[in-house]
Amino acid sequence: MFEISKADWKLFRARLPEWQEKYMERLTKEYIELLSSSEPASTRFWELEKRIKEDRRHPGVILEMRKSTAAWNIANLVAGDVITLDDLDGFSQDLIDGVKLMLKQYS
Repeated sequence: MFEISKADWKLFRARLPEWQEKYMERLTKEYIELLSSSEPASTRFWELEKRIKEDRRHPGVILEMRKSTAAWNIANLVAGDVITLDDLDGFSQDLIDGVKLMLKQYS
């Protein structure tokens, strides 16, 4: 298992709330669009309920914070379109390379 450095761990813990907030802002806009559609109210309600139920499990919303799984968490955030590899600016090259390797497993 790939373990990140203390510096990368500290940076990850600092950036994660910002990344999650940005992702949830995107979700909120999608919910508003869904609720603003011309579908019947019941259809919009149940679709919103379904989306929230699915989205609340997404790493962009909730993530278990463990140093031992942080690199995988970052890879999941990239794979889940919460962040991009560009968002990893400031992290060590070892971490970035490790995340890229993990992402190849998703392909």
